[in-house]
Amino acid sequence: MLEKLPEFEKQLNDLDSVLSGPEVMKDMKKYKQLMMERSHLVPVVEELQKLRDLESQIDDADKLLRSEKDPEMVDMAREEIADLKATRDQCENQCKMLLIPPDPLEGKDIIMEIRAGTGGEEAALFAADLYRMYTHYCEKMGYKMEVMNVNETGLGGIKEIVISISGKDVYGNLRWESGVHRVQRVPETESGGRIHTSACTVAVLPEMEETDIVIKPEDLKIDVMRAGGPGGQCVNTTDSAVRITHLPTGIVVIQQDEKSQIKNKAKAMRVLRARLYDLEESKKQKERAEARKSMVGSGDRSERIRTYNFPQNRLTDHRINLTLYKLDQVMEGELFEVIDALKVAAGEAALREA
Repeated sequence: MLEKLPEFEKQLNDLDSVLSGPEVMKDMKKYKQLMMERSHLVPVVEELQKLRDLESQIDDADKLLRSEKDPEMVDMAREEIADLKATRDQCENQCKMLLIPPDPLEGKDIIMEIRAGTGGEEAALFAADLYRMYTHYCEKMGYKMEVMNVNETGLGGIKEIVISISGKDVYGNLRWESGVHRVQRVPETESGGRIHTSACTVAVLPEMEETDIVIKPEDLKIDVMRAGGPGGQCVNTTDSAVRITHLPTGIVVIQQDEKSQIKNKAKAMRVLRARLYDLEESKKQKERAEARKSMVGSGDRSERIRTYNFPQNRLTDHRINLTLYKLDQVMEGELFEVIDALKVAAGEAALREA
């Protein structure tokens, strides 16, 4: 890996030269792209420089060991070499992870959709719990959340909720949450104390710009209607709700949270762009499914990814065989250990496929 260091150092110097020039700010899209390249390259260069220094220190310690006659000094040199080699091995692994090409979607904001599945009201209550879990996680990460649409039950559950989440590396951190989340617990309505199994689906869709996904006006059927459900005094008296149907795919998006028809349409288009991108990516994934089997699965929302067992305080991620006995902490937003493990598994899988 060290033979690549001069090449990476030159790339970084060239990038810095371009970014410090007067022309770069004239094209903000190009500027953002260059900044993303730099943010990927800087830690690679720094870690490789650290690896180079460690190799040099090991060489110096080896020379000292070969020339030293004092038994005490020999023992010290051997101990130092062992420590340096352990640090070098960690550094090499980190370099391998950093050398994985960044996902072009890594910096995207997301639209997250949580839907109650099998299990009736208990599934809806679990969907509400998942929403609270992600809310706590986003608060800890400093992410901004916006509820775009929600369909609640009368008992505090959620049939469906659509959320926009924005912040640094949102997609990179939450992308592996897509899939079926299964819960095992005793429902509050269960008098016999029996454990029930319910499920919810979570979809994490990278939010796409208008330039990323081109939608032809003639492919859209847009209906306006009066919003239903709870709301302000004007919610049911104006035609503010918007239903957009994408005719080629049959995708339907309904947005009614805002009193403004224009705002509802804008929100609906954001969701539509994300779903269209997800549909296209799903087609590509199916085409290369056999070629890209990995530890973290396909990310398909039909795949059961995780079990939340409340009686045992246990969370199990089936894709990487990770089991944690601190479900209570996870439900308070402490998802960091799970997400880090999934990132490592994804990186190792990418290295194997490279």
